[in-house]
Amino acid sequence: MKAVFNSSPIIFLTKLGIIKAASNLFDRIDIPSLVYSEIRRKPDASAEAVKDLIQGRRVSVLKAENERFVNALGRRLGKGEAETIALAIETGADLAILDDHAARVEAMRLGLSVKGTLGIIRRLMEIGAFVPDLEELFINLKAMGFRIRAELFWEIFSGIDQKR
Repeated sequence: MKAVFNSSPIIFLTKLGIIKAASNLFDRIDIPSLVYSEIRRKPDASAEAVKDLIQGRRVSVLKAENERFVNALGRRLGKGEAETIALAIETGADLAILDDHAARVEAMRLGLSVKGTLGIIRRLMEIGAFVPDLEELFINLKAMGFRIRAELFWEIFSGIDQKR
């Protein structure tokens, strides 16, 4: 399975300490060059994690070829989101990994399958690769600046067995 990641899922998954586990969910991960530049601008754990994943050949950094399309999307979305969507289309990715609501809506409108940070976390929980206390996870994500309504958070994680 191929995925193209935007920056915020990489940042939040890194802060939660599960970026490597998340990378194992995919056969191939691409990061748009604009997203890589954005992550590298702030030398922190996310920048180090991406560097390690690139060196370990788990992640490739690619530039979307259709700059006009990226620029058109960029009028309504952030640059990273725009290139994530364009690259996902160009590479035939199975998933675009985006958190921004407007970007997710646009990606789906363009025929892409979309997951976000919480979808990745849920999948890791389903396979037993991450076993958090959901109350604590919600509090931690909010403290990190992750924006989610409590109702939606609990809807996403409904049916998850907490007794692993």
